[in-house]
Amino acid sequence: MHYAPASEPCPLPFSPFKSCTVPRPIGWLSTVSTDGVPNLAPYSQWQNLTFDPPMVMFAANQLSDGRRKDTVVNAEQTGWFVWNMATYDLREAVNITAMELPCEVDEFERAGVTKAPCIDAPGPRVAESPAHFECRYLSTHRLQGNSNHGWVDVVYGEVVRIHVDDAVVTPEGKLDIPRIRPLARLGYYDYTSVTEVFEMRVPGASGAAAAGLEGRSR
Repeated sequence: MHYAPASEPCPLPFSPFKSCTVPRPIGWLSTVSTDGVPNLAPYSQWQNLTFDPPMVMFAANQLSDGRRKDTVVNAEQTGWFVWNMATYDLREAVNITAMELPCEVDEFERAGVTKAPCIDAPGPRVAESPAHFECRYLSTHRLQGNSNHGWVDVVYGEVVRIHVDDAVVTPEGKLDIPRIRPLARLGYYDYTSVTEVFEMRVPGASGAAAAGLEGRSR
């Protein structure tokens, strides 16, 4: 089976594009508007870019009526956005914040999660989440779509502060991923959570290469 998305209809009832790049980490992003209204929304097109300095990106499709997402607008106007780790225990709250709600609605309250203050960023973070990145906004790259909903804003940020709950740190100094059970997207309406971890070391990696893989402090 093969097809050209630009010129041929998908031969399957569900597009395989949505479920090939998996699992995708959830960018559960909190921002605040210039009017002081907190916003919280999940983005499954989220990723680390580099580690020195740590930089991240997320991609936000426009709404079907052509409006840009509140997260993008707030990040551009305030200069900040915050990543909150989405976990299996928080899955229902994450799903509620995926709803398209008016910009004056506080998604923290709608989802029943607690606001915790940030140190550098002006908006709140999710207190129940075990890890957070406070991200300084860098830039937006807009890509044209074939419809209003297809347009996408690719937003870049630098992580200037990292929060981690001490309770999820192992004696070796790693995050206890099986305990955290981070949430990930599989496409369609499907998700998974990480419950199993195995290690593979790159043959011959040492020195600066090993430090990069491990993210060791300088």
